[in-house]
Amino acid sequence: MDANLAGSKDINRKLEEYIEKIHYSDRYSDDDYEYRHVILPKQLLKMIPKQFFNTDDSGTLRLLAEPEWRGIGITQSLGWEHYEVHAPEPHVLLFRRPKDFVAPPQHAKQASRRK
Repeated sequence: MDANLAGSKDINRKLEEYIEKIHYSDRYSDDDYEYRHVILPKQLLKMIPKQFFNTDDSGTLRLLAEPEWRGIGITQSLGWEHYEVHAPEPHVLLFRRPKDFVAPPQHAKQASRRK
């Protein structure tokens, strides 16, 4: 077996293991938004591409667009926005969405077909 292929499989296995350990908080809300925080395993944070981090030396992620945070293994329903980083703990990502958020009809139909 090619050493690069074996190494790649090992990395993918570790990545899947770390993604399974992502912690999703319960939702909490104020008058306008519902919130949740997502805690990434520190090992997963180390595997995130450098371009997802702020260019300063803080070691924090920049605000990620939905395809980016989904691309690193975060899974949650539609409407969530990564709106804040917690500098003392860069592996904690803060999300929010409007309190009255309703998925567009086309997404609701697609979700019902997947069940």
